[in-house]
Amino acid sequence: MSFLDLLELDFVQTALIAAAVLGLVAGVLGPLVVTRKMAFAVHGTSELAFTGGAAALLLGIGIGYGALAGSIIAAVLLGVLSRRESDRDSVIGAILAFGLGMGILMLALYKGRASNKFGLLTGQIVGVDSTDLKLLVISSIAVLVVMAFIYRPLFFASVDPDVAVSRGIPVRTLSIVFAVLVGVATALSVQVVGALLVLALMITPAAAAMRLTASPLRATVLSVVFAETAAVGGILLSLVPALPVSALVTAVSFVIYLVCRAVSWRRSRTA
Repeated sequence: MSFLDLLELDFVQTALIAAAVLGLVAGVLGPLVVTRKMAFAVHGTSELAFTGGAAALLLGIGIGYGALAGSIIAAVLLGVLSRRESDRDSVIGAILAFGLGMGILMLALYKGRASNKFGLLTGQIVGVDSTDLKLLVISSIAVLVVMAFIYRPLFFASVDPDVAVSRGIPVRTLSIVFAVLVGVATALSVQVVGALLVLALMITPAAAAMRLTASPLRATVLSVVFAETAAVGGILLSLVPALPVSALVTAVSFVIYLVCRAVSWRRSRTA
């Protein structure tokens, strides 16, 4: 089939819409994730999203619902167990190992198609159906609405938490809420790029954007553009050669990151 013929297929159009929605959510959350040094937390949350998806696969229910439940549980656990910043990495490591172990156990117990198992880890374009798309759109709208309400105090708390506490901002509550939002976005990413490659959309575009500008608004806009380019572009590039979507999404995302680092380096040299 030609490239244009592939674009007319329903599952390809559904995947492209899902990727566009996911790119928007990941792009909006990404700069705050990087500012708050939560890259490792995103990885840990993705393991519980993988575990939830594996449990859903084993029980015969929607993978998206399982991944969403798993990621929210992970976000709450991270918020409750890592009350001290010094405990954060060890808590994330413990949750990550537990989630990956339980997920592998559930996949071993699942007797269905092997492609479903592999797709949870690395993503697959055919894994997004109309039901998953509806869940993704509704969840994404909810995440963006909540972010609109909490963005300013959350950004303040992310940049200077001590001053934020002295001003009466509920830093602890905001941290848990944001962790849940990140968990939801992580769960949405699992079926497109898989649990192992979530960082390609949640972290890399934002890290690239923050190499180009210190402005929070500009960084967010660039992060969205880069995440959309990686998500949608990766799917488009994978169609004709029939290569894994996740490999091309991560490749596009990393190339963008390298270009932004090169631009940043050149600016510093000429300044």
